[in-house]
Amino acid sequence: MFQIDFGSDGQIICSGRLDAAQCEKAQSFLDAVDNSRTIDFSQLEYISSAGLGVLLKTQKRLAESEAGLKIVNVNHHIHDVFRYSGFTAIFDIETPNT
Repeated sequence: MFQIDFGSDGQIICSGRLDAAQCEKAQSFLDAVDNSRTIDFSQLEYISSAGLGVLLKTQKRLAESEAGLKIVNVNHHIHDVFRYSGFTAIFDIETPNT
């Protein structure tokens, strides 16, 4: 199961598993984001390459207006996925110990 919504502080909260089956839901939500946002991954268990594609598409769209996504509370496994895919050069990413 995957959930995405705004937290009380305006951060985007993702939880569960962001895989190919959930990409349409995530993309629909993120398409409505029109300025810089922080995404909290503290409750995200898994992200697939399809999920990475959703984030990349959103980041590219926001970059056109000099905005972007910051991703915080990334667990070690998901951070490794970002690192191996080269996404650490594209996104501002914070792990819980940084």
